[in-house]
Amino acid sequence: MKTTSSSKSISKEMTCPEAGSERISKMSFSQHERQDLLNAKGLLESKSFAAKLSDAVGRTIEKGFKFLPDKWNKMVQKAISCSLEKTFQLTVITLDDQPKNKSSEKLHKLAVASTGAVGGFFGLVALTAELPVSTMIIMRSIMDIARSEGEAIESIETRLACMEVFALGGRTDEDDSTETGYFAIRAILAREISEILENITKRLIAKGAIPQMGRFLTQIGSRFGIVVSSKIAAQAIPIAGAIGGASINTIFINHFQAMARGHFIIRRLEKKHGKEEIKKLYHEI
Repeated sequence: MKTTSSSKSISKEMTCPEAGSERISKMSFSQHERQDLLNAKGLLESKSFAAKLSDAVGRTIEKGFKFLPDKWNKMVQKAISCSLEKTFQLTVITLDDQPKNKSSEKLHKLAVASTGAVGGFFGLVALTAELPVSTMIIMRSIMDIARSEGEAIESIETRLACMEVFALGGRTDEDDSTETGYFAIRAILAREISEILENITKRLIAKGAIPQMGRFLTQIGSRFGIVVSSKIAAQAIPIAGAIGGASINTIFINHFQAMARGHFIIRRLEKKHGKEEIKKLYHEI
């Protein structure tokens, strides 16, 4: 990952006795954990998905929206809702809960690139078929990353944390870190997650019988939609057909893999040092 000026600043505070190490030492952080927190913040506060796409295609994504048909937004929102619901219900079946120190990120990238090639070839009409498949593959990769960070992926609580990543990935360049940043988004979703955990069973998940789940997925979908809309706009730009679709989907999954890695590093550190302590240190560095 390219070192930005902000990450250099963070790195200085993490290593310089005059700039923040006193706070860290009081928390009994190991040097490895300090670097993990630095890396997590760098991942979670990296460029927005739209900015990454603009860099890749050499033009602003906003130009792609003019190539989209009327009422495309309604089609996209329907596809997002269907994708998130199916993904939450089905993905856990395809992964076991055995501890795993390394995730298979390259394999998932290849799979998503393949679906992007098909979507790029057939255009917007393929969205309703391509997006649910891509979303499910990304969810598998998120869960794989969670497992590599010590999470028990058969746990309902972990599965909800995996779904959170789709909302975390929807930050924009205009987001203010104190209002709509990482911890703020988690706080917004926390109430729904708490209520779901109080009422949930796997049987009820399968039947879609938990009202809080609908609200939870709606909140996630509103931010996931930011990313998906940018993806669709980029695919609408006449660049390279199927090759363009594969490249865009690779950026798509790279973005969520980065968010997932940062998210589950934070969760791992929270379990050891406490949520409030990690949150304070995250903001201080």
